[in-house]
Amino acid sequence: MTPELQPIITALADILQGRNWRVVTAESCTGGGIANAMTDLAGSSAWFECGFVTYSNEAKVRYLGVPITIIEQHGAVSEATVRAMVIGAVNNSLGDVAVAVSGIAGPGGGSSDKPVGTVWFAWGTAEHQIVECCHFPGGRQQVRALAVAHGIQGLCRFLAC
Repeated sequence: MTPELQPIITALADILQGRNWRVVTAESCTGGGIANAMTDLAGSSAWFECGFVTYSNEAKVRYLGVPITIIEQHGAVSEATVRAMVIGAVNNSLGDVAVAVSGIAGPGGGSSDKPVGTVWFAWGTAEHQIVECCHFPGGRQQVRALAVAHGIQGLCRFLAC
């Protein structure tokens, strides 16, 4: 966990414990970085349920229950996919709230519609999600680091930490 994320993760832990909630991560382009940052905080087992690293489309379908039609129609890097990832993460775990991320970290894989640095996020419960698309600058490692930080900050905003 980077020093700038520590107070945010501590606030997140406090609000989750206050609600007796557990968080789940559903990650693609961040490769488990959000889960790693959260579990760097001692005592995270009290509020962190589990993390799904579903890098392939097949894993998103198999482990999170993302309908293949969503991926075929909208792509893995889309609002519909991350929304379905949140729902699937909560429904396939004992978690109450989830953060999902899918994007193009680069250096390849981008297109004119979805250039490198395009990352979709969703935060929410099985019943309610908020979504956001970001375009991060830099190379692969910078995009991934910015996505990890934004994913955690967005979860705090969703929970009003």
